[in-house]
Amino acid sequence: MTTTESRTEFDAKAAESGAGATAAFKNKAHNTLEVPAERVSTLATEVLLAVHDTIRRHKVTYAEYDALKTWLIGVGEDGEWPLFLDVWVEHVVEEVATSHRSGNKGSIEGPYYVPNAPEQGAQGTMPMRDDEPGTPLVWSGQIRSTDGTPLSGGSVQLWHADSNGFYSQYAPGLPEWNLRGTFTTGEDGRFEITTVRPAPYQIPTDGACGKLIAAAGWHAWRPAHLHVKVNAPGHEELTAQLYFPG
Repeated sequence: MTTTESRTEFDAKAAESGAGATAAFKNKAHNTLEVPAERVSTLATEVLLAVHDTIRRHKVTYAEYDALKTWLIGVGEDGEWPLFLDVWVEHVVEEVATSHRSGNKGSIEGPYYVPNAPEQGAQGTMPMRDDEPGTPLVWSGQIRSTDGTPLSGGSVQLWHADSNGFYSQYAPGLPEWNLRGTFTTGEDGRFEITTVRPAPYQIPTDGACGKLIAAAGWHAWRPAHLHVKVNAPGHEELTAQLYFPG
C-alpha cells in the first residue's frame, strides 16, 4: 500500500479493506452476547428455509448453485463478510432494534468508527490538516429530548471521509484523527462544527462483493455523508448517517 494524496493514485483493495474491517469488528466484539441454542436453531432454520424456498421458486440450476458456492468462498477469502453484512443486512437489524423509539431514527454505524476522538467543546473545528482540501462546511444543531427539552452536556461524535473519499486510520498518509471529533453541547443543547464537505466514494470492487454488484447491475457508490453518534445522560444513544444531495 503506497502513501498518496489522491484517489486516482490509491484505491483500497478488497483484501486490504476486508482485513481492516474484520480486525475492527473483532476488537469491538469481545463482549458479544452468547445466543441461546433455541434462538440459534429458530433463526438458522428460518434462514435455511427461506433459501430453500428461493431455490425452488426460481428453479436454481446446478450451474447457478456452483457459481453461488464459488462466490461465497470468495467472500471469505477476500475477508469481505463484514462489508457484505454492513451493506446488505445490518440496516434491517438496525430498523428492528430501534423500532420502539420516537424521535430521530438511526442508521448503521458503518465499518470506520473509531472511539475516543479528540474533544472539541460545543463549538469547534474538526481535527484536520493545515491544508485540508475540500469545500468548507459548518454543521450546527441542537440535541433535544423527545419532549423538546434541550439537552446540555450531550456528546456529538462526528467522523467522515475527506474530499478524496478516504477515512483516517483506514487509508495511508492521513493523520490519526483527521476529520474525527467529539463535541459537547452547551446549556441550550447546541453545537457548531466546522469541517469540510466529504466526497462520495466507491466500496472496493475487485473482490467478491464487487463481483456481485457487477453481476447484478448495481452500482458501488456511496453518496457523500456524515457519520454521527449522539449521547446524552438518561437517553439512548443515536447513531445516524446524514446524506448530501446529488
